[in-house]
Amino acid sequence: MSRRLRDNGLSLFFGTIFLLALVGQAIAGLADHNNRQLAAGGDPVSIWQFVTSSSFAVDVAENWQSEYLQFLLMIFATVWLVQRGSTESAELDEVGTESDEEQKVGRHADDDSPRWASAGGWRTGLYSTSLGLVMGLLFAGSWLAQSIAGRAAYNAEQLSDFEDPVSWAGYVTSADFWNRTFQNWQSEFLAVLSMVVLSVYLRQRGSAESKPVGAAHTATGLDG
Repeated sequence: MSRRLRDNGLSLFFGTIFLLALVGQAIAGLADHNNRQLAAGGDPVSIWQFVTSSSFAVDVAENWQSEYLQFLLMIFATVWLVQRGSTESAELDEVGTESDEEQKVGRHADDDSPRWASAGGWRTGLYSTSLGLVMGLLFAGSWLAQSIAGRAAYNAEQLSDFEDPVSWAGYVTSADFWNRTFQNWQSEFLAVLSMVVLSVYLRQRGSAESKPVGAAHTATGLDG
């Protein structure tokens, strides 16, 4: 058991803090929502009513879609683009999808390679881009969830102000939707840019996100 925990420590750590943060968001969000309800002369709601509401769903979904977009763009951008000295970049002469031999696919696969890597044809082709495809689907799904939940939350406010509700198409072309969206996108893009550039010059001993402490600033594609 201890060996299994150690071997999966990174995913267990982030899975745990994700759940704790989601619970924290629900508790803090409920308190804020009920404070606004009472200030407006309304009734407070239960935790269950709040976490199943459109206002909670849209806040969660809009963060998820921006995170998946960040990883989706990073996955595909690093196929063709490099950054000299960065750990987030491939080596300068390894731009592109590389050869079958370098990628260990088809007849170049190892004995312990994934089955679809050695299968050839459409299965190897699909498996070769499976990470990007799944990230793209997760982004599209969370973006759609954000748009649906956001429309419901927006229309609830519209009705409370005695204004007409909007259609889904009307909402996804509205300033409210794109204000929420760009608010998250710009922070994700800044975070990636910071990691790409700072990993050229700064180090964290022992981290896979850092070069070895003594590596040259110009060393590219290394990790420590």
